[in-house]
Amino acid sequence: MGEPIENHGIVGDLRTAALVGFDGAVDFLCWPHFDSPSVFVSLLDDEKGGRFELAPVLEGVHHRQLYLPDTNVLLTRFLSHDGVAEISDFMVIGGTQRLVRRAKAVRQSIRFRLRCAPRFDYARALPSLREEGGSLVFEGPDGIALRLRATVPLLAENVDGTADFVLQAGESAAFVLEDAALGNARPADPRGVADCFKATSDYWRGWTARSTYRGRWRDMVNRSALVLKLMTSGEHGSIIAAPTFGLPETIGGVRNWDYRYTWIRDAAFTVYAFLRLGHVAEANAFMRWLGIRGASSGHDGHLDLMYGFDGHRQLDEQELPHLSGYLDSRPVRIGNGAAGQLQLDIYGELMDAAYLSDKYGEQISHDAWKGITRSMDWVAENWEQPDEGIWEVRGGRQHFLHSRLMCWVALDRALRLARKRSLPAPLLRWAEARDTIHADIHENFWNADQRAFVQTRGGTALDASCLLMPLVRFISPTDPRWISTLRAVGERLVVDSLVRRYEDEAVDGLDGIEGSFNMCSFWYVECLARAGDLKRARFLFEKMLGYANHLGLYAEELGPAGEHLGNFPQAFTHLALISAAYYLDRALSAAEI
Repeated sequence: MGEPIENHGIVGDLRTAALVGFDGAVDFLCWPHFDSPSVFVSLLDDEKGGRFELAPVLEGVHHRQLYLPDTNVLLTRFLSHDGVAEISDFMVIGGTQRLVRRAKAVRQSIRFRLRCAPRFDYARALPSLREEGGSLVFEGPDGIALRLRATVPLLAENVDGTADFVLQAGESAAFVLEDAALGNARPADPRGVADCFKATSDYWRGWTARSTYRGRWRDMVNRSALVLKLMTSGEHGSIIAAPTFGLPETIGGVRNWDYRYTWIRDAAFTVYAFLRLGHVAEANAFMRWLGIRGASSGHDGHLDLMYGFDGHRQLDEQELPHLSGYLDSRPVRIGNGAAGQLQLDIYGELMDAAYLSDKYGEQISHDAWKGITRSMDWVAENWEQPDEGIWEVRGGRQHFLHSRLMCWVALDRALRLARKRSLPAPLLRWAEARDTIHADIHENFWNADQRAFVQTRGGTALDASCLLMPLVRFISPTDPRWISTLRAVGERLVVDSLVRRYEDEAVDGLDGIEGSFNMCSFWYVECLARAGDLKRARFLFEKMLGYANHLGLYAEELGPAGEHLGNFPQAFTHLALISAAYYLDRALSAAEI
């Protein structure tokens, strides 16, 4: 078995991303794009998946991983009485797409071994391998070919590239994996690698320096922002939900989804996080991308809930039965069947992002407003439909509180924006629909016996997505109805600082029990803070920070032993952390606690 999910760091180039384990192996990489077929996926099958190994040959090794501060340049250290070694990993931003790996002997003479074993097309195709001018070229199906260049001799062994070399203290060796179509068969240039290292470090430091956050948890907030930036497309401005697929929400379970796509919901929440930190350019870029989607939404304004990062809609779900899955968690899926679902809440997240982007970033264009108007007209006519909801249930459509809530948000923000900018809109019709939704939530989703807002119309189960009610300003955070709901959530969904998504796990139509949902835990913290319980909010927030991995990264969920589960790292978790940190820090400063 390879490294667990949490024993990984991430590097990327705003086109794709790679996971690097404690042991120095690249265990996950899709190439050349986020949603391209994988070339390394040993995280999902240790035998067949393919990996890029680089490590010293040392006994009694202790591992450490860290990022160079304020960058996405990853260092993996190997500490032993026989010597100290270091691997640095990064992907070059802009220009030629490259994964760069550099091995260094820090103390004493050290022997290193490398094995580059790509397995193309989700490990369904072995490469053909040839030597060319001192480099190795791995060829796969559909014309894809990768070249490995190095500053030390490389060998071809069957279909894998290998190297066995010794470095003296202070010496280093570099390896560059790139598109073979570049035609550069020369060995890697140490000076060129050093220049790329400096340029990449400078890029990330420059980007982080633009943050306006100066609060108590600056390191964790900046790391979360850096993670979110890694999930943005530098070319298109879209934002993916996570860079991985198939990682289980329950060990041995079936909730193993592909998150390498742009959900309107997730990306819109990410825009909010970027704006909170002053990263306006990212918010503007996404809203321009979204404007193109809105312009092509059709005459009725109905939007798809997710897209490929470049806007494509071919997201058909399929299983990969040849992969054993993480800890035998099958099936491993690519594509996402939820793409065909109805999730009414996306319009609320979309409009909240549009409203905030117009306020803090670029003002909305005429064409984008026309698309929004069509969508809001559609919401005003269709808000009362049952849907699959935020949790993408596969057990049939229901009337979900969160979907109803976000339809209210959609119309409310559209009305605010129209009035603020004097934009043409059917204000009376939108306002009537908004107010009707408000009454519907209080009449049909408030359970008087339980003194709580419940998951479904007329139901009894709680759902942690209700925690958004005060965060989106639907209800006062100190309203008696909300305070009793928050108390019920604390009693029925919360264990210490950990929050489950919902009570009735059969609601999603799937077998198995999942862990706590990290995003919901940070929502709970922010709700406590907004309700005035700042000391408890801070206590639970800082406890949640302790569940991050060694690099400050989070997967989607935490299992019963605190292990990370689900796709990794996940945007939802990191954006919720940023939101909670921002509000809590401001509230604590105002209260001088």
